[in-house]
Amino acid sequence: MKNVEHFGDLTPRMERFREEVLDKKPYICAERALLATEAYKKNQNQPPVMKRALMLKNILEKMSIYIEDETLIVGNQASSNKDAPIFPEYTLEFVINELDLFEKRDGDVFYITEETKEALRSIAPFWENNNLRAKGGALLPEEVDVFMETGFFGMEGKLNSGDAHLAVDYPTMLKTGLKGYEERTKKLKSELDLCQVESIDKNCFYKAVLIVIDAVKNFAHRYADLAREMAEKAEEPRKAELLEIARICDKVPYEPAETFQEAVQATWFIQLILQIESNGHSLSYGRFDQYIYPYYKHDIENGTLTDDQAVELLDNLWIKTLTINKVRSQAHTLSSAGSPMYQNVTIGGQTPDKKDAVNPLSFLILKSVAQTRLPQPNLTVRYHRNMSKEFMDEAIEVMKLGTGMPAFNSDEVIIPSFIEKGVAEEDAYNYSAIGCVETAVPGKWGYRCTGMSYLNFPRVLLIAMNDGIDPTSGKRFVKGCGHFRNMKSYKELQDAVEYVTRELTRMSVIVENAIDLAIERECPDILCSALTQDCIGRGKTIKEGGAVYDFISGLQVGIANMADSLAAIKKLVFEEGKITPDELCDALEDDFTSPKNQKIQKMLINDAPKYGNDIDYVDDLVVEVYDQYIDEMKKYPNTRYGRGPIGGIRYAGTSSISANVGQGMNTMATPDGRKAHEPLAEGCSPAHSMDKSGPTAVFKSVSKLPTHEITGGVLLNQKVTPQMLSTEENKQKLEMIIRTFFNRLDGYHVQYNVVSRDTLIDAQKHPEKHKDLIVRVAGYSAFFNVLSKATQDDIIGRTEQTL
Repeated sequence: MKNVEHFGDLTPRMERFREEVLDKKPYICAERALLATEAYKKNQNQPPVMKRALMLKNILEKMSIYIEDETLIVGNQASSNKDAPIFPEYTLEFVINELDLFEKRDGDVFYITEETKEALRSIAPFWENNNLRAKGGALLPEEVDVFMETGFFGMEGKLNSGDAHLAVDYPTMLKTGLKGYEERTKKLKSELDLCQVESIDKNCFYKAVLIVIDAVKNFAHRYADLAREMAEKAEEPRKAELLEIARICDKVPYEPAETFQEAVQATWFIQLILQIESNGHSLSYGRFDQYIYPYYKHDIENGTLTDDQAVELLDNLWIKTLTINKVRSQAHTLSSAGSPMYQNVTIGGQTPDKKDAVNPLSFLILKSVAQTRLPQPNLTVRYHRNMSKEFMDEAIEVMKLGTGMPAFNSDEVIIPSFIEKGVAEEDAYNYSAIGCVETAVPGKWGYRCTGMSYLNFPRVLLIAMNDGIDPTSGKRFVKGCGHFRNMKSYKELQDAVEYVTRELTRMSVIVENAIDLAIERECPDILCSALTQDCIGRGKTIKEGGAVYDFISGLQVGIANMADSLAAIKKLVFEEGKITPDELCDALEDDFTSPKNQKIQKMLINDAPKYGNDIDYVDDLVVEVYDQYIDEMKKYPNTRYGRGPIGGIRYAGTSSISANVGQGMNTMATPDGRKAHEPLAEGCSPAHSMDKSGPTAVFKSVSKLPTHEITGGVLLNQKVTPQMLSTEENKQKLEMIIRTFFNRLDGYHVQYNVVSRDTLIDAQKHPEKHKDLIVRVAGYSAFFNVLSKATQDDIIGRTEQTL
């Protein structure tokens, strides 16, 4: 591994551990699936919460466990590191269909043994029509059949997995241990008036919570026993380390943590078990530097911990974090390329009393992330205008390493946006990044703060131009508003786009609600609910309305393509008459292949203004569409509305991960000159090579979006070469640009790929030379070599900014 002079190197054993995990081939693991099936068969009469609790208990009692030779932190998700467990209660359909295809994928490759294939086939009959996907599909009304058949809303991942997209209440868990939750649950259960109808369900929930807490305690004790057993055969100093691991696992997470290592181990156990309970991704650590700091400070002051030891434990935690894996269907990989888990760690920001929250542990976390150079966990720095230059400089030093981290989220826009929506000020100041760039209050927020469904803006435009028929599938999506060939003014197109936008927004809500209800009824998560306020107090799971806050968002894809397409139509067709409606339609249907249509394509690209250059003419056009979408979406609360949480409403979001590639594959040629099936612009970033006026102009264009309403995340990717940041002068320029974006322009988020085009092209040709190359895909990072070629090409094509 490359020496990183500024941050120092990993210790030799963490270096070995890192290489061991990176070199491990990811296999499909059947163990969880078999144990889940065993529990479901045995407990078919039980209510869903009890069935889920008993399932998790069975898995934690019987699954394989191991302790790696190099590790100080223990706990594994599957029978081997980086193996992906199967969750048949969500779906087994794609797994069975793709058993012989996992190793043949272009990206996101998994390996599988014949023994595993047979094991999975043996349980398939039990799960047929008996899982989330089947039951969720049955809830969907026929009015949305066409959207499900065509995959328009990108619901593949939601039907196949749980939700997650939150951070649980780690501070309370560390302070009271699960024992504190157990005591509260027993008390509330004993106080139930079982003559009250709602108490019947509450009683079942409380029983489920107690079963799970006991199962987690015993799971930790299994590692304690294993560590003692291994210690008997070990020599010093490993013997002492194993005995300390045993002591800690006997204690946490059931008892309160007291030392730094106890706190880190307890946090990892919960982070891990939540991802054994459910395969929902974007399960995040929250404000890690805030809740772990007291334990670090305690040990430092007592002289029982050094900074070097603390960094090694952090390095260890991040390597363990990378061992978590998830297999997705081939279709789902198009929007989540690189097998990301989106486990986000947030540092910096402000305290609830509005002071700078950066502490010595914040710096050590930066150092550890720099040393490990891994795509997981995601690292987010919360920016605020009083952030010290010292911390900002250190964050940019990490950025220079080229892992796409840290991302920056801005307190200056996110906190006011939360307060406007009813979040208490103290909680708003305690927000963290979740998954990619989305944000929520840890331990108080319901599932899926973002990512419910996709709305493909350019495809919306094509449907509006095609009399309500989707050009990709040839199917009617909405009532027709006339064909573009017959439109006489831009106003006619405006009206058609608004109608289609509002209708498809309504359809997306129907799909989201049906799937939400299916997950609520079929797959409640007990541990996750117990660790989210105030599910225990209300006696409800998160999906039933147990969280303090509950806001969700869909994701809007291809914002820049919509802007550029509308600008081209308005200017070249209706204002200047350079292209007739018929000529534009012919060119789109021809995919710009004939010589005549290639000339039209050049005009669309070169003769119309482009989003990302601070040109009001084009920027204002997409803002108008966005405002219409937001206005319509606000009319429809989510399924938890009125059931307890504050909010219960929807807002907008642009953190569309790598869905721009998958959504682009299903989008025909667009009026911005983009050819059919090519990727759309990702996040709220400009289309490739269309931003020609530098980074400040990009920031200004993005800042015109209704940022305060896009609380689900305004994802902005930028790319600079390593050479650009090689001088102190350019580093300071970048810092000033970022500060200006956040302080003056209401910027929500920005992240940087610091890698040259030449390096990426060489890595595509010679992957063996670039094993450690990490890139920022969207709101997450991934190893370049595991991405599909389409996603690699998309990253290569991004504009390289100059400072």
